[in-house]
Amino acid sequence: MRTSRWTLWLLAIAPFAIARAAVASPAPPAQLGLCAACHGENGHARIPGAPNLAGQPYRYLLQALHEYRNGERRVPVMRAAAGPLTEKDMQALAHWYAAQSPCKPGQAGRP
Repeated sequence: MRTSRWTLWLLAIAPFAIARAAVASPAPPAQLGLCAACHGENGHARIPGAPNLAGQPYRYLLQALHEYRNGERRVPVMRAAAGPLTEKDMQALAHWYAAQSPCKPGQAGRP
């Protein structure tokens, strides 16, 4: 039986493609539900006044969660939401929202 070069090439790159896809789209974090109520599951805000989180830089999102939790950012609802989160929870949420596609310019500010 003869195997084409194309088949061999696909078999050779498949593990790399799968690994990249796993990094590019993380699994939804366990704590997503609380955040999604206002910010949307995909980071596109669902209520007026809630910022869109989709596509924001990971470090920015993680830092913001730390600042909400420790009271540097004085938003009571966010302090309450971030308060019980572990470091691992916050990292997972920041990764999730950073990996989402940003809102299109016409979508910004629309729930």
